[in-house]
Amino acid sequence: MLRLPIAFVSLAIFAVRLPAATVGPAMAAEPFDLSQVRLGSGPFREAQERDRAYLLRLEPDRLLHTFRLNVGLPSTAEPYGGWESPGVELRGHTLGHYLSACALMYRSTGDQELRKRVGYIVAELAKCQAASPKAGFHEGYLSAFPESFIDRVEAGQQVWAPWYTLHKILAGLIDAYTLTDNTQALGIAKSMARWIGFRVDHISKEQMQASLETEQGGMVEALANLYAITGDPEHRRLAHAFDHAAVLDPLAQGRDALDGLHANTQIPKIIGAAREFELTGDERYRKIAETFWDRVALHRSYVIGGHSDSEHFFPVDHFAEHVDPETAETCNTYNMLKLTRHLYSWDAQERWMEFYERALYNHILASQDPAQGMFVYLMSLEPGHFKTYSTPENSFWCCVGTGMENHAKYGDTIFAHDADGLFVNLFIPAELNWSDRGLTIRQETRFPDEATTRLTISGAKPVAFALRIRHPQWSAGPLGLRVNGQSVADPSAPGSYAELKREWHPGDHVEVTLSPVLHTEALPGDTGEQAVLFGPIVLAGKLGSADMPSPYERDQLDLAHFPHASVPAFVAGDPDWVNRIGRISPHELLFRTHGLAQPQDVLLAPFYQLQHERYVVYWDVLTPSAWEDRARKLSALEADWKALPSTSVDFVAAGDADSESRHATRAGRTETGIVAGRSWREAMKGESIAYTLETHGQSNLALTCVYGARDRARKFGLWVDGTRVATPTLTGENIGDIVFERYEIPPDLLNGKSSVNVKFQANSTWDGATANIFACALVRP
Repeated sequence: MLRLPIAFVSLAIFAVRLPAATVGPAMAAEPFDLSQVRLGSGPFREAQERDRAYLLRLEPDRLLHTFRLNVGLPSTAEPYGGWESPGVELRGHTLGHYLSACALMYRSTGDQELRKRVGYIVAELAKCQAASPKAGFHEGYLSAFPESFIDRVEAGQQVWAPWYTLHKILAGLIDAYTLTDNTQALGIAKSMARWIGFRVDHISKEQMQASLETEQGGMVEALANLYAITGDPEHRRLAHAFDHAAVLDPLAQGRDALDGLHANTQIPKIIGAAREFELTGDERYRKIAETFWDRVALHRSYVIGGHSDSEHFFPVDHFAEHVDPETAETCNTYNMLKLTRHLYSWDAQERWMEFYERALYNHILASQDPAQGMFVYLMSLEPGHFKTYSTPENSFWCCVGTGMENHAKYGDTIFAHDADGLFVNLFIPAELNWSDRGLTIRQETRFPDEATTRLTISGAKPVAFALRIRHPQWSAGPLGLRVNGQSVADPSAPGSYAELKREWHPGDHVEVTLSPVLHTEALPGDTGEQAVLFGPIVLAGKLGSADMPSPYERDQLDLAHFPHASVPAFVAGDPDWVNRIGRISPHELLFRTHGLAQPQDVLLAPFYQLQHERYVVYWDVLTPSAWEDRARKLSALEADWKALPSTSVDFVAAGDADSESRHATRAGRTETGIVAGRSWREAMKGESIAYTLETHGQSNLALTCVYGARDRARKFGLWVDGTRVATPTLTGENIGDIVFERYEIPPDLLNGKSSVNVKFQANSTWDGATANIFACALVRP
């Protein structure tokens, strides 16, 4: 049996030792094993330690509960909630992530308790797999849900992504084998592969392709990794069976046909293609991977490196419509970083690291809650909004699973090597044990707070190698290089690597000075909305925590509809307005605008540091005349709001207890709160809010409703005494906090009545919810 070095298989990113029957490409850069890199003091190690604490708080038996019940084995554990609840079809996916995360964290830290947990879980999964035939499943099946879920996929029936969950389990077992040397895990994985072969072979190729329309995670990648371990051509064949032609074929032709597709369903397919290129040398797979990366990383991504809205790709010229609370799913960026590391390994070009660094700092690091180590699912870019985190025991979203892994493997890309030398890719404090060369390289840095890094070499004897230090595109001008205190000329250009080739002696050190500058990046296709960066670090405006709810929620969308706060705009009549943003301290990234933001100047800080507060990433940049026009409209809007109660026949302030009690309010599951001094209420999907409003005998009336100004794409109806009078369509393209909408009421609904029932009914679809309702009033025409 062929066995590959741990890092090659488990992370599936760089060169691999292939079975003799395969012809793979030569790799330009190779990884170091996670056990060779230890993080130094800084935000990444802090995130790693928070993640490790969370992994240790979770109880393996609670994650195993539904696996045991599924095959008739006893369990007295209390199941976890959220997506791991026993009635949820995706149950079991977290255990696969947990196996991977524990194995990765063990490799990154040496924590033996995590290795012990991996061993316990693997042994218990073996019992579950052995009991599968008695439970009526085919031999080798292993899951927390019945095998009939796969029958439903094959029949084209509705089911929530069973292959996706099975991939997480298989990948977790492979990580358990490669990272903790657990041979039992490999045996279970091989048995799963035999079962997969049975499922693949009993349907036609056409049926198989149709089944791939249902999200299947990284089945190609996992089976390809298994093939790289075993050399069994059956595993290679099964990986190829999961190639989804409808997605891969256009990319192989260099075409972007991604609009409307569920984003994270596709990225693992492309990672699988990258892995197949590495195992076969088939250039078609390379074309697929590079085309996809180019289109998503360079054309479909927000400034933080994430992409998608409501989990889906949208047309690249529609970005202005997609700056909202449901942008940038964190799982997507987790997978894009995996794909980026594949592409980097093929040619070791600096351009891959530009994207990697941007997404790592501004999305992945930014996605962890510093208080409890929880995780962000959808990274809200709605101006004036905030981050929503998972709960410790009742969420377990997909981004909780990938989040466990994200913060367990920060050491995997800081350094890489080839036959001639070392690549320093990221400026993160860490110590590398380069055992093959008998060297230790320690990187000490406070980047990005300080734009310097120091590399110190230790070892028993001198060693000759090329030290290649990344010269980022964002660094203005040449790198400052000093070797043992002596300046060294830097012939490199931004977007390359500075190479220092010499015999290195114990105690040698290199000091590097970078030159990050403030710069802006427009929202794609919209120069009127701009983000501000310092080097690779996205800066966000700090808006405080006023009127904010607790940011922890079981459902990832529970706070997506929570109203935003008033947001300043940048007002400038010249293109060099970024010069009106000044740094406050040389030792931390904290900036203040000077006569730029209106109606008041603001502080800006790294987006990854902003937690538990409202923020702005994309700013409206207005000319002075445009700002004056907006100010007039805001003033008029405020006047209309203040006048509404006195000019109405009857008026209810939604969310205000006294006002609602006077109007016989009836409501199902709702959310309420206060923003900018105004109360509001909204009904969740399938629910309603109803008020009784007095007509005072008048029949010639209209209805004025006041909604949240940024509300868009809500699915609800407006009813008067049982008759639908409107299906509100909100664009979200408004200024201020609120927007007024007016609806005519047929006179026959009012004739002879002293009051009417006004109801806001949300749809039952997954995206159904009413708008944030601030007020409802009966008014004269």
